[in-house]
Parts: sequence; C-alpha cells; structure tokens
Amino acid sequence: MKNRITEMLGVQYPIVQAPMGWIARAPLASAVSNAGGMGIIETSSGALDEVREEIRKMRTLTDKPFGVNIAQAFVRDPGIVDFVVDEGIKFVTTSAGDPNRYCGPLKEAGLTVFHVVPTLDGALKAIAAGVDGLVVEGAEGGGFKNPRDVATMVLLPLIRSKVDVPIIAAGGMVCGRTMAAAFALGAEGIQMGTRMVSAAESPVHHNWKDAILSAKETDTVFLNRHGPGPALRALRTEKTTALDLNPQGDVRPEFANIRDLYFGGDLEASIALTGQVAGRIDAVKPVRQIIDETIAEFDAVMAQLGHQYRAN
Repeated sequence: MKNRITEMLGVQYPIVQAPMGWIARAPLASAVSNAGGMGIIETSSGALDEVREEIRKMRTLTDKPFGVNIAQAFVRDPGIVDFVVDEGIKFVTTSAGDPNRYCGPLKEAGLTVFHVVPTLDGALKAIAAGVDGLVVEGAEGGGFKNPRDVATMVLLPLIRSKVDVPIIAAGGMVCGRTMAAAFALGAEGIQMGTRMVSAAESPVHHNWKDAILSAKETDTVFLNRHGPGPALRALRTEKTTALDLNPQGDVRPEFANIRDLYFGGDLEASIALTGQVAGRIDAVKPVRQIIDETIAEFDAVMAQLGHQYRAN
C-alpha cells in the first residue's frame, strides 16, 4: 500500500501502534515494525533510562522504521528533545500538550512530527505549529482524553474538511473494516491501541488480556470528565465503576500501582486504560496476524463496496 503516510514513515502499511505507557516497548513495538507497521516506543512512563534501553533493544530486534511518542504532560526531563534526537529517532508523535512546545526543535533536527488532537481547534493549532501530520483521536479510544469527548465518526471528517496534512485515525480502530471506514472519512492511516494491548507480544498480564476478550462494548467508563486532571477511558472494574458513580476528584493518584495491574494482573490495583473496541476483540493474536488480517479485510471491504455501489 502506498500513500502519504507510508511514504513519510517508510513503512509497508499505514498502521501505527499506540504509545501506551509501560507497554509500548521493544517486544511489542518491534513486532509491529517487523509486520510492516510503525512501532512506537513510549516515554510517558517517565523512566527515560529504561526507554533508552528499549530503543537500543529495538535496533537488535528490527531493522524496520520505528518512532517515539512524547507525551508532554508526563515529561520530567527538560532535555527530552535532545534525548530523542541523540537516539537517532526519525519519527515522533507528540501528545497531551501544546504542539508549539516541541514541534519547532524536533523539525529543526530533521524529524517527522505528528501531533495527537481530540478537537478541531487542537488540529488547527498543530497545523499552525508546523506539524507534518495529525493523529486524530476520537473518544472511543482508551487512555487520557479531552473531557469534551467527540467520537471519531464526527471528529475525523470535520478535521479532514479543514486541513490538508496526512491524518492517522485513532479511537475505534481494530480491524480492516474500521480502517476502511476511517479512510472513507479522510484518514490515510490508523492507530491501534487496545487491539495491540491484547496482542500475543504485549507484555501485560493475561488477566487484563482476558478481561478485554470478555468485555462487552459497554464495559468501559469515561472518568474525570469534570477534573481536576485529565479525563480518561478505562476498563469497567469494581474500582472504575465506583469512581464513575462517586467521583473523588483527580484520579491520577490511582496510577501509583499501575504496574501491579499491567504486569501483576491485579485489575483493582489501578486503572486499566482500555478503548470501547474491547467489545469487538475475542482472541489474543500475534501482531503479524492482526496486521495481515486488517490489511486483507481492508482490501476486501474496499473492493466489495466499489463493486456493490458502482454506478451502472
């Protein structure tokens, strides 16, 4: 497949793996890159010494392109740009903050920069900052969100109608059919989060993967809509249901024990950031199978629609 995203990123398929904190590290990201997509290494954990090692591991696991995410709200090191440049990274997504903060220095260093946006205003601000493209993220997706949530079906075509840069669609992306829908709405690539959390190469505990497999489409909650701190979408558990019914204010302290959930399997120890597509995932699959099946279904859906609705 060839389009502006594949040409910019040097990948076979315009499928990007979401930069989930603690999860988006070498085992998962290298599997995505080796399967033809764009693997991403996270920095939102704040553990840059560990992240540096993960980047170096990537180069032993893949010779394909990969990128790094800078989640601005979680940056602890003021030298994050130098860190990314010094590691030889060529593609960066920035998120959770003002695109003007890092876009200029990253572009000056020769990197390709996409910024994650949850609104049209955010998209226009990112364009003005000089980004090469956008990750347009609907509120269906897991993780930290704009408290005034907008679904991908509305947000993506709205932003496409106002900007010309390449767009990667995020939120609700899980298969070839959703990829085809995103392309119809104006995207040229997709980003998968929850689908990759549940992948065979994902490092998270099987309890979380099993919870994704058994989840219904209604089994996520949207928390912290009225702050303080960021809103977020997470898996419905006893803890998150209680937080939903009886908001206690800023939920960020709940993430203190996040590794006990992610890697220890205690789903009540913290908050499992999970998208609504959990309701559509019914099997743990290797990353390569996920990507191959996505592309095959995308091709089939596009061909079917072209044939079914071709004018006589």
